Amino acid sequence: MFNALVVNKDDEGKTHAAVTQISEDQLPQAEVTVAVEYSTVNYKDGLCIGPGGGLVRNYPHIPGIDFAGTVETSDDDRYKPGDKVVLTGWRVGEAHWGGYSQKARVMADWLVPLPDGLDTRQAMAVGTAGFTAMLAVMALEDHGIKQGPVLVTGAAGGVGSVATAILANLGYKVAGVTGRPETADYLKDLGASQIVAREEINETTKRPLEGETWGGCVDAVGGAMLARVLGQMEYGASVAAVGLAGGAALPATVIPFLLRGVNLLGIDSVMQPYDNRLRAWKRIAKDLPMDKLEAMVQPAMLADLPKLGADILKGQVKGRVVVDVNA
Repeated sequence: MFNALVVNKDDEGKTHAAVTQISEDQLPQAEVTVAVEYSTVNYKDGLCIGPGGGLVRNYPHIPGIDFAGTVETSDDDRYKPGDKVVLTGWRVGEAHWGGYSQKARVMADWLVPLPDGLDTRQAMAVGTAGFTAMLAVMALEDHGIKQGPVLVTGAAGGVGSVATAILANLGYKVAGVTGRPETADYLKDLGASQIVAREEINETTKRPLEGETWGGCVDAVGGAMLARVLGQMEYGASVAAVGLAGGAALPATVIPFLLRGVNLLGIDSVMQPYDNRLRAWKRIAKDLPMDKLEAMVQPAMLADLPKLGADILKGQVKGRVVVDVNA
């Protein structure tokens, strides 16, 4: 028997999350069993834990959209007992039981070997948010970052924090957008050279184009903020869009794309091919400064997750929450 955060739904449709003991034979059928060491708290986890159940279709359910740990058993020759592995995506923690459990059973294709230079705790300090941030940075670099600062919206959140640290470490000037003035020093410590108030970006305007200000952008918000940013990009610059916290609608025109050649790059961390996942994790081990990473982390245990799930939906979680599932 081992501990897991199990979410159930009652007859009235309300969900209830509690740490309970389950047995290994209750785990889903799959190829590799992993002794989970760490997971994280992401926006999707908050939706899965929350009152409406969010993204979950079947109960009981174990949330946790990523984890890192050690292989216990494997039916696939690529992984042997004792191998350190990391998993993000593939709807783990949504359609398939996830990382808020001391053991997980998943398909071998979903895993990536932990690269040299990262331990399991550091991998989850990065987590899905940091992995997504690296995918966004790689996409911007593949399309060419221009002269101006790189704008990061939602900069104090999980994706934004890691994107800020990576870009600054690579030598780019970073402008971090935040709606919480108290996070300014935090963002400067991560390497942001400029702090932009969320209200400034969200200011209503009818102009489809403004001054060419940003040489690139990692947008973790979407919605009206993304629409405004498109009109502020330099000619030929790119926006890597990774989040929908501001809504899925895009109240923009085609003018930034036609007259400025702006590229809108959609970043999906769920179904990434193996080679790109491995490339991203190796880049993380190389290009993300570990001292900056540690400054983002707040520790948690399984018992903390119901409250943290609610807090992240309210925008009250800063940086990265690393869950020690064995604490």
